[in-house]
Parts: sequence; C-alpha cells; structure tokens
Amino acid sequence: MNHELSPDTQAILLLCGHFGIKTDNEIKPLTISEYAWLAQWLQEQNMRPADLLNTGAMVKIKHLAYKKITAARLISLLMRGSALALAVEAWTNKGLWIISRSDKAYPMRLKKRLGQTAPPIFYGIGQAALLEKGGLAVVGSRHVDQKVIDFTKSIAKKSAQQRISIISGGARGVDTEAMLTALRHGGTAVGVLADRLTRAAVAGQYREALREQRLALISPFDPEAGFNVGNAMARNKYIYTLSDWAVVANSAYQEGGTWAGATENLKAQWVPLFVRKDEDMPLGNQELLKQGAIAIDNKQLQALSNLREQLPALSETEETDKSHDLFELVWPYFEQELVTEKTEKMLAEHFNLHQTQVKIWLKRALEMDKIKKLKKPVRYILNDEQESLFMNE
Repeated sequence: MNHELSPDTQAILLLCGHFGIKTDNEIKPLTISEYAWLAQWLQEQNMRPADLLNTGAMVKIKHLAYKKITAARLISLLMRGSALALAVEAWTNKGLWIISRSDKAYPMRLKKRLGQTAPPIFYGIGQAALLEKGGLAVVGSRHVDQKVIDFTKSIAKKSAQQRISIISGGARGVDTEAMLTALRHGGTAVGVLADRLTRAAVAGQYREALREQRLALISPFDPEAGFNVGNAMARNKYIYTLSDWAVVANSAYQEGGTWAGATENLKAQWVPLFVRKDEDMPLGNQELLKQGAIAIDNKQLQALSNLREQLPALSETEETDKSHDLFELVWPYFEQELVTEKTEKMLAEHFNLHQTQVKIWLKRALEMDKIKKLKKPVRYILNDEQESLFMNE
C-alpha cells in the first residue's frame, strides 16, 4: 500500500493522532465525537480537512468555539508537523499504513453503519482491500475449553475453504484461534486490535500471511498504545460493522468485551448474530439467545456446506420459528396487560424480558391487527375488537 499520506489524512492525523509519549501538558487530540462535530462544521463551511493547513483557514478557526474545541486547541494540534513527520516515518519503517475517513481505501461499510461515529483514522498493516470484503466475525472469551476451541476451529476452517474472511479482535482465546485457523487453511483474516499494533505487525504467527497479503491488522488507536479496557470495548463495534455475520463461541454474562459487543450488535442490528449452543454453554450464551441471537450447534455447523447461502437462511428460519412458537405461548399474558396502554419498556420490565424481544412480539401483534400503536409517547393497547373479546371472556 502507498505510504504517502493525502493532505486530508495529514490534517486529520494532526487533529486526532497521538505522537510519542503522553505528558500532562500535552494538547489532547480530538476524540471521535469531537472530530465528528468538526467534520460537520467543515462541511457547512464548504471546506475539507486539508484546508485547515492553509493560512487562510486561521481566520475562520479563530471564530470557532464548541465545548472544548477552541481555536487555540485546534491551532496547537495543527502545528505538530514535526512530530507528525517523525511518527509517520517510524510507523512506515515498520510497514504500517494510515487511512482516514477521507481516503478511498477507508471501508465504506463502516461509514454506512456508523456514520460520523466511524473512527477518523485507522492504522494498519497488510492487505487493506480486505477491509471492504466483509466476512464472518468470530468472537469469544479469552478463557476457553476444548469444546469452544473445536467449534471455533471448525467454523474458521469452513470459512477459509469457502473464501470467507474471518474478522476478529486478535485477543488470545477464541479470537486468535479463529484467525490463525483460517490462515492455516489458506484463508484470509482481519484483526481489529485494541493495543500494540506495532508489536503484532512483527509477530511470527502473522508473518507469512502478511507477506502473502492474506491478512490485515488494523487499529483505530495509537499503534504503540498498551491495553486498556476502554479501547477493548470501543473496538468491538468495528469487528461487527466490518462483517456480514457474527458468531459468538462463548461469552460471560453481563461482563467482558464479548458480552458488550454482542449486546451492542443486537441493539444496533448491524449483522445477524449466531451463538454456539450446547448442553454446557455458559450463561452468557444462554442469555444472548434469549435476547434474540440465533442458536447454532455443532450438528448445524457441520451441515453448512455453503455459508453465504445457509447462514442467512438459518437466520430467517430461526426468527420465524421463534416468532411463531413463543408468540403463541406468551400472547395471552400480553393481552392481559394491554387492556390498558403500555410502553415497550413497561412490558419488558413487567415480564423481565429484553426490550428487543418485546418489540418483536409487538410488531407481530400489530401485523395481526391484535393491537393499536399510539404515539407521543409510543405505547400499545388492544384494538377495540380484541379488547371487547377479551373483556367478555
């Protein structure tokens, strides 16, 4: 990949990048949300990020004030040209590249799914074109048993054989097993790392795949940054939004990055979420299934001869079965509550259900003309005919 930075990327890197050791007196680079606001402001001014490098832009910048984005802060960040040059030289000497939201190489699926909350900058090494090809996200906890490892290797091997990229977080356990299995079987992989991209770039386990351009390792964080929980949680959404489908091999309940990323995806509905199901699955897996994830067991996995066709079909079949079977069982209880107006939240709290599942059943009831939807605020009640029948029983 061409290591020469576009003027836009230079400007974005000056605004958002960290160069060298942090100090208490360092002018803090813009966060993702701060840069999102600045990007909107630039559009309103008919300007591009590179225009901020021109002396004429200083006049407009001096009138800028938004929370912590002051003119003085922006000017200080833009004046870091020498530090930028040294940092970029060090990164490129290690084989790293940098892309910004203004570059054509930046994955469009991230822009579409995340909008202004997509990271302004990605650092990476390897085949950048893999970022746009989608694939299967495989994620799970760091602590795994042999059942989880076997399941992970099986689905990663199938993906490699069917030319579907594995996308994961590069952490030990499920993430690493999935990526390395795909690479060992001639497949491709994308690792979205939360820390130390420069160290991963020279790791022996990735060397051959990087040389053969079958792997991309990327991070939206400083390539030298060490591990912290905030970065690990933040990168989860990028694993899902770069993918077409996702599989959770194992998850703790209400803790850890796997749980946080899976529940975030269920809420945002970026991609269909499959969860490994067996008699020994952990509580996290069980609860994700209750919240709307799609079960997949070893028997189903072995029967998948065409992931591109069968994963979507499995998703549709599972959703139909859930909607039909459980709806018929729970609806009499919902009827009792919906004699009076209720919101989704009220029903979820009353029945101790996830609000997403309540929403699915209410939508089905609307389609069957069992209830009415009222607005401002949104709430639901039995329609007149259903209420009359229910009250006369």
